[in-house]
Amino acid sequence: MKKQSIKHRHILWSVLLVLLVGCMALGGCKKSAGTQIRIGALKGPTTIGLLHLMEEAEAGKTDDDYSFTMAVGADELTPLLAKGELDIALVPANVASILYHNTQGGIRVIDINTLGVLYMVSGSETIKSFEDLKGQTIYLTGRGTTPDYVLQYLLAENGIALEEVTLDYRSEATEVAALLAENPNAVGLLPQPFVTVACAQNEALSICLSMTEEWDKVQGENGSRLVTGVTVVRTEFLAENPEAVARFLEEHAASTTYAVSNPADTAALCVKAEIIAKEPVAEKAIPFCNITCITGEEMQQALSGYLEALYEQNPEAVGGSLPDEEFYFIGN
Repeated sequence: MKKQSIKHRHILWSVLLVLLVGCMALGGCKKSAGTQIRIGALKGPTTIGLLHLMEEAEAGKTDDDYSFTMAVGADELTPLLAKGELDIALVPANVASILYHNTQGGIRVIDINTLGVLYMVSGSETIKSFEDLKGQTIYLTGRGTTPDYVLQYLLAENGIALEEVTLDYRSEATEVAALLAENPNAVGLLPQPFVTVACAQNEALSICLSMTEEWDKVQGENGSRLVTGVTVVRTEFLAENPEAVARFLEEHAASTTYAVSNPADTAALCVKAEIIAKEPVAEKAIPFCNITCITGEEMQQALSGYLEALYEQNPEAVGGSLPDEEFYFIGN
């Protein structure tokens, strides 16, 4: 019986050794799953900084168990957050404020993931400052949307009355890009990656003004920033899983750094995630998407001033009122 027991132990150790070697051959066993975190993201610039983390999670290289839901519009993600079917989501900055009000404080913002992606594009060499926009017709999308509010805010801050320009609204960014392709002397306000697409279609076109830089000029060093996207977490999930949220923030920051430092690799991930159709376009657009991961007090200062600027033009753009201090998760 003793010899048989020893034999069984030898068999057991042999099996374990085979399994170990197999794991090493495959590049390592997958880490044991930690907290399950359900993340929602949009097929746009706000998600580019998340793509490397998505790859790491798919390969089992993260401590927590991430699952991702990709959407075309924020209106697809906000109901899922409200119902508790998502834990974290990357959404437009003003949408986060609206959702905070609609859920009675049910979400909190944990980082800014994208600064401004808006640019003034034209083939005219005469437009070098906001002052040069006087007398121009500016093509843009969406009356009463954030690009419209940003432009009107910057016009006012530069002392330009609405009567001194003509704002020609179009339904889609592709329509604005097409107009610019036909008439290089026209002026259009476009987001990335449509800026890169328009310039590629007509070499006469180029960026003449960055809305992010123009915002910084009027705000000064200690002012707000032009914010496109933020990352929010359900308040309940944050209370129950503070360490998991802290790990996510670290991994999100690392992922954004990778995206900025490796545009060629990230361009391939953009195509895989169906954010941008072609790798060359994605690679050229990424440096102009202002991908970032701003947290803490810097995040609050940058975002609160931006929301205030929107509120002054239309309170409904941020949910009827400015969010209170609890909206901003500063950290421990």
